[in-house]
Amino acid sequence: MSPNVEGPTQASTPSAPVQAAYGYCEAVTGSQARNFAYGIRLLPNDKRQAMSALYAFSRRVDDIGDGTLAPDAKLVRLEETRALLGRIRAEEVDEDDTDPVAVALAHAARRFPIPLGGLDELIDGVLMDVRGESYETWDDLKVYCRCVAGAIGRLSLGVFGTAPGARDAERAGEYADTLGLALQLTNILRDVREDAGNGRTYLPAEDLAKFGCSESFRSERMSAGADFAGLVHHEVRRARALFVEGYRLLPMLDRRSGACVAAMAGIYRRLLDRIEREPDAVLRGRVSLPTHEKAYVAVRGLSGLDARTISRQSTRRRP
Repeated sequence: MSPNVEGPTQASTPSAPVQAAYGYCEAVTGSQARNFAYGIRLLPNDKRQAMSALYAFSRRVDDIGDGTLAPDAKLVRLEETRALLGRIRAEEVDEDDTDPVAVALAHAARRFPIPLGGLDELIDGVLMDVRGESYETWDDLKVYCRCVAGAIGRLSLGVFGTAPGARDAERAGEYADTLGLALQLTNILRDVREDAGNGRTYLPAEDLAKFGCSESFRSERMSAGADFAGLVHHEVRRARALFVEGYRLLPMLDRRSGACVAAMAGIYRRLLDRIEREPDAVLRGRVSLPTHEKAYVAVRGLSGLDARTISRQSTRRRP
């Protein structure tokens, strides 16, 4: 069932230790997640704080997976992080705990109906990375994407809630999950060379074989006969279909939550446009948007233009 939250369930101002914990999480978010930070700045303070706490915890999990520890040590750290999540879920983290991320997330989980099991799914996804799993088909890769990104969409929906009277609100979680998949597939395309340098290939093996791209993406050039542009365009079409479906979430959200989602998703859609126009660019380095373009996307989101457009499209598609 979709959450329906018009405001925090705990309306009082957080204590000084909790405010400090949120401040730490917001600093982490601002310094390490520029696209994400652009989106959540459109939220009211309580929701922005909760989203920062979610990001900071998620970042900790990702950093373990991407770090330099030996695989066995990473497994231990991930299970320790899962145990911490269990303490948060059991409300065993006090305001004076020395871990600011735990303090902030524990408070956010009391404020909003956040499905913390989604963070367990994130840990499961990072465990797939640590174990070096690869993916034969899109259906296989979807399992991974749902863990590391779809779950984040559902966690975020716990903070956003759905607007009172929103049509088809019971499907909001499904659309949030799908939008997460769209963002993750865009990430995979953007980071294809960086991931290859870390010994990881996420794109489905059957797609790589179909376009003659089964070799590593470590260099700026593919081997003769490889249709890298064809591979990229194939995955871009898949991502676009996911965006179309996931964007049906927007009319279900309140104005500022919808603006946040529209801004974050809009940035990634524009990244996808750039990758489609110049597929080889991802072999040269990470593709990104300039600050002024991100600001434009944020303004479009705040105006509600994207949400209204998607709402009209969804209405036209209904029988």
